[in-house]
Amino acid sequence: MSTSQYEHILYEKKGRIAVVTLNRPKKLNAWTPLMEAEFIDAVNKTASDDDLSVLLVTGEGRGFCAGADIGGWAQDIATRGERPPTSPLLARDGSPEVPIALSRGKPAIAAINGPAIGIGLTMTLACDIRLASDRATFSARFVKIGLTPECGSTRYLPLVAGFSNALFLALTGRIIDAQEAKERGLIDRIVPHDSLIDEAMALAEEIAANPTDAIWGAKRLIHEAAVEGDLRRVVTQEVNMIREQRRLPAHAEAVSAFQEKREPRFHG
Repeated sequence: MSTSQYEHILYEKKGRIAVVTLNRPKKLNAWTPLMEAEFIDAVNKTASDDDLSVLLVTGEGRGFCAGADIGGWAQDIATRGERPPTSPLLARDGSPEVPIALSRGKPAIAAINGPAIGIGLTMTLACDIRLASDRATFSARFVKIGLTPECGSTRYLPLVAGFSNALFLALTGRIIDAQEAKERGLIDRIVPHDSLIDEAMALAEEIAANPTDAIWGAKRLIHEAAVEGDLRRVVTQEVNMIREQRRLPAHAEAVSAFQEKREPRFHG
């Protein structure tokens, strides 16, 4: 899929950072099957690009993502059983490939600029760091429309916010502001609205300045170890990763820079 053909997202490279902007501002960036396909393509494109180190996700206009665009749901209900099923990727059944792509992809920062509802919340949980505007609001809204949480959130919501907060949010469907979201562990930092993108870019650049293989390896280890019950397997994976990193040029450059009392040059 060519980035020039994206209709529901924008994709831009800024140095070593890929910026994905959900781009249906008149609908508060409501999620569609097309947006999902384009988003996954952009995440995978960033992962395969050696010139990129970090993914930054935000929304166009005054919303981050107001949840699924439910405009077609009434027709789905009325015609259920009369049409062949859609492909898993384009089904409205929980966005299964979004958290998979994010978990395998480059480190991802969510810059949440407004309402993050339903999948607008759950897809950020599969990102690695979450910054939010002081105007942002959040809700795991599924129970209010007779559904259950999706997009990997039954794993990520307890990991990010804790078991009790995960149940509170999932069972009430309540909309909360940025301050409560911070208190409940959903986000890492609240940023004044007009400074959000600058702050997120500064954080992305700080991460991207480090060796790409090292930051990607650290992310993969943490994602896997967080749900691995066997400590022996965890430490074995850590040792294997360290052995791999020791053979890469970035490690040799860091050692040389330390000996020569200078800053390392990891990217040219």
